[in-house]
Amino acid sequence: MIVIATFVSAVADILGMVIYAYIWIVIIASLITWVRPDPYNPIVQMLDRLTRPAFEFVQRYVPTVGGLDLSPIIIILGLQFVNLFFVNLLKQIAISLAT
Repeated sequence: MIVIATFVSAVADILGMVIYAYIWIVIIASLITWVRPDPYNPIVQMLDRLTRPAFEFVQRYVPTVGGLDLSPIIIILGLQFVNLFFVNLLKQIAISLAT
């Protein structure tokens, strides 16, 4: 049972790291829109490919307010919720499996 508990704990830790990495990608992509980035820059293209689907999904349901795009904030809050709820839930499951 300890092997399964360790595996679940490792999955929770990796999921938490992926969530934090994506939060930083969303923050950087949002900040980069404040300047006029070169659309042919590979970093700008990568950020756009990584964040556009999430931004478009949120923008379908939440319109811009006074020219302010709230989608990055909503995405970050959603990711924080997933991290606080599901990752901690997985860790608690791992603890209960270990005992």
